[in-house]
Amino acid sequence: MRYQILRLTLIAALATAALSGCVVAPAPGYYGESGYYGETVYEAPPAVQYEAVGVAPAPGYFWIGGSWFWEGGRYAWRPGHWSAPRAGYHWAPRAWERSGNGWRAHEGHWERGERGERGEGHWDHGDHGR
Repeated sequence: MRYQILRLTLIAALATAALSGCVVAPAPGYYGESGYYGETVYEAPPAVQYEAVGVAPAPGYFWIGGSWFWEGGRYAWRPGHWSAPRAGYHWAPRAWERSGNGWRAHEGHWERGERGERGEGHWDHGDHGR
């Protein structure tokens, strides 16, 4: 009987230690209305950084360029990456847009149709809208 209590205590202690390493945290930012991501930032985003692209991992892959994200009260650069194409879609890159006296980001996403087709509500993907 004493052995079983000791064994259960040890199992409970190990389970507690294992689960204490698990952290549940919300994803940074959020997807808001109109494709906006996160909050309004009152500091203009820096210029896009140069990235050495290299060779595609497979034929047909294309480069999705890096971009600036607002994290921890400052801009942080996230480098680009290669992506496989999706039939019938094109990639609309992440872009910063002037919003009142601040800046808001539109998340990069897949859009149905060929590149260059623009429907209502699209934003300028060029040089941060400046």
